[in-house]
Amino acid sequence: MGRGKIVIRRIDNSTSRQVTFSKRRNGLLKKARELAILCDAEVGLIIFSSTGRLHEFASSSMKSVIERYDKAKEEHQQKQNVNSEVKYWQKEASSLRQQLHSLQESHRQLMGEQLSGLSIQDLQNLENQLQMSMCGVRKQKEQLLTTEIQELNRKGYLIHQENMELYKKMNLMRQENMELQKKVHGSRRQNGTVNRGSITPYGFSITDQESHVPVDLELCQPQHQSNGDQARGPKLGLQLH
Repeated sequence: MGRGKIVIRRIDNSTSRQVTFSKRRNGLLKKARELAILCDAEVGLIIFSSTGRLHEFASSSMKSVIERYDKAKEEHQQKQNVNSEVKYWQKEASSLRQQLHSLQESHRQLMGEQLSGLSIQDLQNLENQLQMSMCGVRKQKEQLLTTEIQELNRKGYLIHQENMELYKKMNLMRQENMELQKKVHGSRRQNGTVNRGSITPYGFSITDQESHVPVDLELCQPQHQSNGDQARGPKLGLQLH
């Protein structure tokens, strides 16, 4: 007659619970020791009783077992994170491929291709969408043209202002030139009056109309004269051309 199945639950009787704990603890420690020896495994076992008493077993040392456990747990966690991250990006890539396929199909339909599978309602919706797109394009085009026209008008106004300023400066320069010409003509008239006074004793008379005619004076060589004339001394001749 075999043993009956024991229900795995908390033992209510404290004495029976303590006896069961001692037996199973010793059996667990024995199995851990046998596992470490037979399989050359590094085993660490920690048990706390209900009263808080510590029972432990380590095939090498509990510290090395715990350090190895922490390292292995961290590596396992990193591996899980990598795997989860790879799965996440694979999912994202699949979603992006689906979106790209949908966008390509919509683009072909907007270009008037692959319309055979569409219903009348789909075609009407596509036509409305194209009309709305055209309205948006025209509106943007008009806005850009208006902006460019305003900019050209502004530049034209600035150029007009610059031309006005240059015209004013040119008028000022013309007035200054006229003043300078008046001063020059006045000084020339004064110089002409002085020259006429100095030329008059020698028998020259130059009118105002002849004052601007160039006058060339040439020094002539003395001619051979008679003995009577030589006594008077040499005489220079000036010829007016």
